[in-house]
Amino acid sequence: MSLIPPSPSAAEYARGSDRPEPELFLHDDPLALFAAWLEEAKASELNDPNATALATVDADGLPDVRMVLLKDLSGEGFTFYTNLESAKGRQLAAAPRAALLFHWKSLRRQVRVRGPVEAVSAAEADAYFATRARESQLGAWASDQSRPLDSRDTLRRRVAELDARFEGQAPPRPPHWSGWRLRPLQIEVWRDRAFRLHERVLFTRDRPDAPWSKTRLYP
Repeated sequence: MSLIPPSPSAAEYARGSDRPEPELFLHDDPLALFAAWLEEAKASELNDPNATALATVDADGLPDVRMVLLKDLSGEGFTFYTNLESAKGRQLAAAPRAALLFHWKSLRRQVRVRGPVEAVSAAEADAYFATRARESQLGAWASDQSRPLDSRDTLRRRVAELDARFEGQAPPRPPHWSGWRLRPLQIEVWRDRAFRLHERVLFTRDRPDAPWSKTRLYP
C-alpha cells in the first residue's frame, strides 16, 4: 500500500477549491495581505498559525531549514527570536540573508518571503523576552542549542539550577539570545485553485524602503 495520497479527483477539487475570492493580483500591498491572511489562519489552523519554515545557508553554501515562530510583523519586516549561538544564529550572522515559508493548510494558502536580515535592538529583545513564560526563559538560559546533549537529565538539572539562581526574580534575557528581522525584498503569495491552476503573485522591490511591483506567475 502506498503511503502517498492519490491526486484529488475532479469531484474533490470541486468541493475544496475556487471559493469566491477577489483575484490576488488586485492587491498592491503584500504585507497588508499577509496580515489579513494571518488573522484568518488564527481562526482556522490547528496549531501555531505563526509557524514558518526559516531557510539559511551554512559556510559551505548548503541550505538549512527549520520551523520557527513569527513574533512580530511590521512595515520593517518579519521578526523571530533564537539562540544566537545555535546553527541558525551562526548561519545568519555569517550570511545575513534568509527565506521564510508560511503554509496554512486549512486555508490552502502559502506565502514565501526572501530578503536580508538584521539583528533587532537589545530593547526589542528584552521586551519580548519579558513576555515569555518563566519556564521558557529558563530554557533559553539552559539550552546550548544545536550542540550535543549527553542526556535529558543534564538539561533538567540545568533548568533546576537556574530556577534556584533566579529565585524570586524574573530571569533576564541571556546575552546569547535575541532576535532577527527579515526585511523582505520578495514576497510571493500563493492560493490553491482546482486542477493545480493555482494563483501566484510575486511582489518585488530593490531595497526595503522602495515601493512594491508585482507580477503574475504561472502555477
